[in-house]
Amino acid sequence: MGRHGWNSGARRWRFTALLGVGAVALALVLALVHTLPGDTGSTAGATRDGGRVHGTPSVPATARPDVGWGFTHTQFSADEGSAAATERARRLLGERPLPQIQHIMGWGADNPEPVEGRYDFEAMDRRIDFVRATGGTPVVTLCCAPDWMKGGRPGAGSTDWSRAALETAPDRAHFKDYAALAATVARRYPDVRHFIVWNEFKGFWNDAEARWDYEGYTDLYNLVYKALKKVDADIQVGGPYLVMDSLDPRQREHASRTLKGRWGTLDQRVLDAFDHWNRNKAGADFVVVDGSSYTKDDDLLPDEFAATAKFTAVSRWVRARTGGLPLWWAEYYVEPADGDDVRDGWSEAHRLAVHASGLIAMARGGTTSAFYWNPETENGASCAGCLWTPTGRAPGGKPLPMLGLLSRFGEEFPPGTRYEPVSVAADDRANVRVLADDEAVLVVNTLGRGISAKVDGRRFDMGAYEVKWLDR
Repeated sequence: MGRHGWNSGARRWRFTALLGVGAVALALVLALVHTLPGDTGSTAGATRDGGRVHGTPSVPATARPDVGWGFTHTQFSADEGSAAATERARRLLGERPLPQIQHIMGWGADNPEPVEGRYDFEAMDRRIDFVRATGGTPVVTLCCAPDWMKGGRPGAGSTDWSRAALETAPDRAHFKDYAALAATVARRYPDVRHFIVWNEFKGFWNDAEARWDYEGYTDLYNLVYKALKKVDADIQVGGPYLVMDSLDPRQREHASRTLKGRWGTLDQRVLDAFDHWNRNKAGADFVVVDGSSYTKDDDLLPDEFAATAKFTAVSRWVRARTGGLPLWWAEYYVEPADGDDVRDGWSEAHRLAVHASGLIAMARGGTTSAFYWNPETENGASCAGCLWTPTGRAPGGKPLPMLGLLSRFGEEFPPGTRYEPVSVAADDRANVRVLADDEAVLVVNTLGRGISAKVDGRRFDMGAYEVKWLDR
């Protein structure tokens, strides 16, 4: 099947409620105009046996609710491209297997159910096969919804891949249909033991009250949770995947009175939505959030490294309200985007150092799993912030610095790690970030110049924005 048109690898398509409502409404109106009564749509390429087990999955005996540090596949990934490049990427990821997220629709996957009861998992199958081949832990995000579930036109080849259409939630009348689709996915991939319900509350905004439609999301979540547990009680399910937006600390409207710091103030509407889901959820094996270290105005306060303290504060706030359930960050960002939502303004060394600081901050807050949103492109010799070079050409599939950091971090600090104190010389404390267990120490130079630092009783030189590992 062909890829859909919009580039979700380079563009994340963050949902902005106040600006997006009109576009979503327009998309629905246009869809309804083009949907004739009795029009069931083309079923070309779709089958009835969506729940048939795909491939030869190796199903683990048990599944832990936390999976560690990994990444998300976006529109372009290593499941397609030059055979030499894709094989190189597969071997590369197999050296240090990572947990990997794939959405069921969008971000590289086609419409899974273009017509009610007819399924197309060709693209999804390919992604799951790739994760299996690397030895990674597969995780599925249950987003987004087939067009016929949200007032759109049914039929293979009729999917509206526009941003507005994709970010539309299923109609309440189709919540049970969506839960049934989730169960179908779970039966097809029995080795997928972790499911995230929806993505960033997309389409769940109460325009009349200018707040999140947390009642609607929670109702959908509960139906999906129960449907998945009915397939297999050992399946691990989590939500609510809210964007933990922060505001300028001087802003008063919608500002939280309790969750704030030098990095800004959390939007109280997000916290209200989280609390409603937490009180009314049917159950959860882990908790999912998402967010950036910068404010909604793209301000890094007081600077890009200190801003990562937000991850620690939010992580502690969430864990305190959920009884210590394992905490996942489904997405996290430390570099503001440009007008096209592309993050390539920093040097790779700068990006790596701030990202390492973000990982440290999440770990300090009690986070056990987090996923890097991999901004892969289809072609090109370089790819800012990517994990490997694009696989569209034969020389592609080679490791990039971000993969080295993510793989090493996941290997050294898996779920269950007991972090230990590490000594830092008084005059170096302002310049470095550190994280340690009994075997390794991660040290990050936050300055754009070389320094001499004394950490863990050893003195050594560090280059500008260097990320260094020490053995203990």
